[in-house]
Amino acid sequence: MQAIVLAGGYATRLWPLTKDRPKMLLPVGETTVIDELLSDLEADDRITDVFVSTNERFAPDFETHLEDSEFEKPRLSVEKTDEEDEKFGVVGALAQLIDREDLEDNDEDLVVVAGDNLFSFDLPEFIDHFEEESTPSLAAYDVESKEKAKAYGLVELDDGEVVNFQEKPDNPNSTLVSLACYAFPSEVLSQFDEYLSSDNNPDEPGWFLQWLQSRQTVRAFTFSGAWFDIGSAEGYLEAVDWALAGEPLVADDATVENSRLEGSVQILSGATVTDSTLTRSVVFPDSTITNATLNDSVIDTEATVENIGLSESVVGSHTTVSQDAESNEEADEDATEVAQN
Repeated sequence: MQAIVLAGGYATRLWPLTKDRPKMLLPVGETTVIDELLSDLEADDRITDVFVSTNERFAPDFETHLEDSEFEKPRLSVEKTDEEDEKFGVVGALAQLIDREDLEDNDEDLVVVAGDNLFSFDLPEFIDHFEEESTPSLAAYDVESKEKAKAYGLVELDDGEVVNFQEKPDNPNSTLVSLACYAFPSEVLSQFDEYLSSDNNPDEPGWFLQWLQSRQTVRAFTFSGAWFDIGSAEGYLEAVDWALAGEPLVADDATVENSRLEGSVQILSGATVTDSTLTRSVVFPDSTITNATLNDSVIDTEATVENIGLSESVVGSHTTVSQDAESNEEADEDATEVAQN
């Protein structure tokens, strides 16, 4: 069995935090978003190869990350895009990767999971379910809110079998979200090209699953617990909150003096926090927080925040935010301003 981890998005909704880094490499507790998935795949003996699918812009970031890791299975597979408007869509990118890596010729089943997914179940549990059912499978999670459900692809089930799909509906029939976590028998791989050649939607994989479900049985693996779609700063902070279980995490070489860290606060390497109060926030490496109050905020690398209170904010890298400053200073023209949610 082979696996694909989707990591080709540009995460524009998370800018400035992800303007120059892939969101899959954002720190979450002691690890990163993607490493949770890679660890599961590395440990499962059924998985022979792991293809990390990314774009040309972020390929060097993933290459460095994988070289520095202890993982042996993952290798990059790079799509020829470096801007959001050049993307092929998720289904289009999958079809190209299957062709590029000759996966169809290997006669192996395939697991596909989005690299920005963080969930409480272990991937081997999902693979167990897939092997027991021997049908195309997806993971599904009940968000328990029809308002939240409007933002996702939804499924309706009958005894575990998918009987209907809705893609980001205005009037949801269900609150059961189809996650970007799928498993396909080897004979299904050729159908990606068949789907695309009929001018079907190349963007959301839910459309492909809906098309597939009209031709054969598709079953769902449902789970309770936690799931985080890290597509916004709020989603990222929720994931950090879950990973830290309400306790601060301070890097060994970070400095915290005369300050209060309340709840899930993560202070990364080289950061300095002085005379401040932080609540559910993340401070990236080598940033400086002085005489400030931060709530639900993310401070990017080498930023400075002083003499000010911020709430639900993202401060871009190399940016200075100060109550005393006439304007926020930027280290260079590529640095980004504070993003107030």
